[in-house]
Amino acid sequence: MNSQEYIEVAIKLEPFSEENAEILMAELEEIPFESFEVSGPFLKCYIPKEQYSAQMLKLVLSGIDEDSFTVLDFNARLIPPANWNAQWESQFSPIVVDRKCTIKAPFHTGLRRTRFNITIEPHMAFGTGHHQTTYLMCRALLQDEAEIKGKTVLDMGCGTAVLAILAAKLGAGHLYAIDIDAVAARSAYDNACINRLSRRIETYCGDASLLQMGKYDIILANINRNILLQDMPTYARSLRSGGSLYMSGFFTEDKDVLTDAAGKEGLEYVSEDMMEGWCRLKFRKAVKEGH
Repeated sequence: MNSQEYIEVAIKLEPFSEENAEILMAELEEIPFESFEVSGPFLKCYIPKEQYSAQMLKLVLSGIDEDSFTVLDFNARLIPPANWNAQWESQFSPIVVDRKCTIKAPFHTGLRRTRFNITIEPHMAFGTGHHQTTYLMCRALLQDEAEIKGKTVLDMGCGTAVLAILAAKLGAGHLYAIDIDAVAARSAYDNACINRLSRRIETYCGDASLLQMGKYDIILANINRNILLQDMPTYARSLRSGGSLYMSGFFTEDKDVLTDAAGKEGLEYVSEDMMEGWCRLKFRKAVKEGH
């Protein structure tokens, strides 16, 4: 967020829990709200004034069909201009993944360096490493370094492009980073430049339909359960024979439905990892005879 005017929407949940708030965030991410604050019993959502549509919000909320919670009400208010990026950055602390990879902001100085060091200018885009799912995906890539070297990698729903950047530092040959949100796509490009990887990472704004522009050895998709289920056939078609799909952005209880959906598309289960109720899955596309 910058110094422009923003609308704060407070949505009341019953019963309230951080897990239910996370589910609601996933439903609202395409409106598009730029950031969220969990403040029980409300989920507070922030969006630029000119992008806010009460009608669209009501439509999305009315279509939510969840057994675990109910949306009771919401209210919106205009909040005064502020330097939101500066406020957010002041709370952004460095992340170290398995003592091998440090994810930090440009203003973090004097840190002990790890083997891989990534500098991220977040601009409120998802993917700083603080969220459990980003951490899980980073950990999977670090564990599979040998498999990544020289490969063509796609980071779908890239956010800040931290996953694409890590894959590049692990030796991937060429990378593509795609996000449906223009702020995220711009952030991905900026971060590729900051990490001196702009020649190897191509960034695009769009949805999974852009995958048809090529074939990939590895697809990284840290999004949410519903989008993953919707786009699973596209991921499977876009993978080369023997290619790998890494997915996160969903809860552990969603593991079986995603595994079943992947299996129907010819993707074989390889591994999983979990952290504080969140899950990461890896699948591989079967190798065709003659390959």
